[in-house]
Formats: sequence, structure tokens, C-alpha cells
Amino acid sequence: MKRKSILLVGALLPFAVMAQQPFNLKGEVKSLLPGDKVYLSYNADGKSILDSAIAEQRIFAFKGKIKDPARSTLYKKSNVKGVKNDVLSFYIEPANISITSADSLKHATVSGSLVNKDNDQLKTLSKPVQDQLAVLNTEYNQLTAEQKNDKAFLDGFYKRYDTVSESLTPVYLDFARKNPNSYISLVVLSQLAANEKAQTEAEQLYSSLSPKVRETSTGKSIAGFFEAAKKTKVGLQAIDFTQNDVNDKPVKLSDFKGKYVLVDFWASWCGPCRKENPNVVVAYNKYKNKGFTVLGVSLDQPGKKEAWLKAIADDQLSWTQVSDLKFWDNAVAKLYGVRSIPANFLIDPSGKIIAKGLREEDLQNKLAEIFNAQSK
Repeated sequence: MKRKSILLVGALLPFAVMAQQPFNLKGEVKSLLPGDKVYLSYNADGKSILDSAIAEQRIFAFKGKIKDPARSTLYKKSNVKGVKNDVLSFYIEPANISITSADSLKHATVSGSLVNKDNDQLKTLSKPVQDQLAVLNTEYNQLTAEQKNDKAFLDGFYKRYDTVSESLTPVYLDFARKNPNSYISLVVLSQLAANEKAQTEAEQLYSSLSPKVRETSTGKSIAGFFEAAKKTKVGLQAIDFTQNDVNDKPVKLSDFKGKYVLVDFWASWCGPCRKENPNVVVAYNKYKNKGFTVLGVSLDQPGKKEAWLKAIADDQLSWTQVSDLKFWDNAVAKLYGVRSIPANFLIDPSGKIIAKGLREEDLQNKLAEIFNAQSK
């Protein structure tokens, strides 16, 4: 949907143990034919791994070593144009995992994994809400062009969507409360770390999780999310930072003190960011001579500097841009607790955060409020 940000995928770091441990994955899917190739994709120790196996008598197997549980995807490519790949999303962890299905990968059952068992429990608990969201997504996809251009209509639709989405929060909090030893509790609490309404309770529940869970890499990263959220609330002084610009010269946030600065987190690969960029361009051009500027922080990927530079040129972003080209490990994004993009923080001339998450007309309205007041 239009307003949704690109979520932080793969940032929910899994259980940390002393060393990598073996996993064995065995599958039997009735729809597979002899010679069909099945792919397994997952992240381990910060690296993307893609493995494949050939099905024999509808059976396939994968072996490997992994230090932490990780979100993974098992899929078979479609040979028919227009037909989607057969895909199963699940968690891989050090265990003997079995995947079975009477038809497709999509409908397979995963067994032998505690993490997946907990995740299935959460899916069951959240299904009533997820079903409502699915209905709303279908409704949105069926809107006419006229309806999508009707601001009043869309505002009403988004309000309904947000209301339903918010009803997931008590489900997540209750799951974490009842499952203090579960990795999935870390997953749901990390999703609530940036939710100002649920932040306090989520942090309290995080503190009540077992030491074994909190001391994992996921647990430690979530502690960082909560800390960043507390330090970047509206009304607080913005945390200063330094990152290199497109010419590899260091730029500090404090270099812009005395101006209103929109610290704008984005990336060349982020569709919603690129869609929002023209709105930021309009704001910049309208107020750049009145004490306003933008500081772009890109979450572009290692080795993709050219893609970053091309996006800057294509979108006509004439303000200062910085990045360490570390994708979701961008140091400034982590410092500010950014877990989805586009994201932004509006900072006043004294260095105080006065607003955040300003998009579309909200950005234009906030800047008009500031600069119209100055002109009176």
C-alpha cells in the first residue's frame, strides 16, 4: 500500500551461540517431479546464502552449519510464464527440520523446529487481525484511479487500516509476556521498539525475557533499538553524527546548526523512498532560501555506490548526501533506530528534534507552519 515503508528485512538477528552448529533439512513434497531443483535462501553471519538441491522421488535435502536461527525461503521456480514461484518462508536453525506437503511448498508443514513451532502459534493468534488486513489490501487493490486520487477517501481508508493494524500490538505483547524463552518474542518486541504507544510496555517485557534470550545477538540489538528510540524522541537534542558524502568527505550533522534540517533516510533500491523524493524536492526548493535544508542518509548496499549516485541524479536531489554503503548496518540508521525507510527527522536551528516521520502533505504542512509563522 502507498504509505507503507520498506521494512527492515533480515535485521532481526537470531540466537547467538559459541560456534556454528549443523542443521539438516529434509523435505518431501508430492508435487515435485524427478529432477526438479529446489532452492534455499537465508542469511548467516551477515552473508546471503543460496543453496540448491535436486529432488529425487519427490524428496530433497539440505545440510549446513549455522550459528543462529534465521528467516529463510525455500522455493521452486516456475517454468510457466505468469505463474508465480512455489515459495515457503520459515526459520532455519540448528536442528533436524522436516518439511512435508501433499501438494506444494507453499502449503508445507514444518516440524522439528522450536522456533517455527512458536511462530506458527503466533500466526494462529494473529490470524483474525491478519485476515482483516488481507481484506483491506484486496479492497485497496480494487480501488479506482478516481478513488486513489481522492484525498478524503484515502484518508478514511488509511484510518481504517491503521486501526486494524494497531490491534496486532496487544497480540504481540501478550505472546511475549507468555513466552519469555522464545526467539519469536524477540521478533515481536523488536517490531514494537519504534512504536511510541507500545514502547514502554515492550521494553518492560524485553527486560522480563530470560537472560539466555536477552544475551543473544538479537536480544542485544533490540536493547539498542529501545535505547535509540528513547534518544530520538521529539523534543530531545538530535544526536550528532559524521558520515562521508558522495566525494568521500566527512559531513557532520552539527555542520548545519542554525538551519532547519530534514535528516532523510532513504536508498536507491527503496521504491517508496523514490516515490517520496519528488515531495522532498518540492519542499527543499520552496524553503531552501529561508533557512531549510535536507541531509540525505542512504542505506545503499556495499559496492553499489554507482546506483546511489545515479538515483541522486535521476531524482534531482541537490542537497548533501551521505552514506557508509552498509545497507541496514548503516551507522547513522542504527544510531537513530531506523528500522524502515523512508524515515526522517526534522531538526530545528538549535539542534532539537521537532518532528519525525513527515511524508507527503504532512511534510509540506509542517514546513508551511514553521515558515509562515516566521514571516508574520
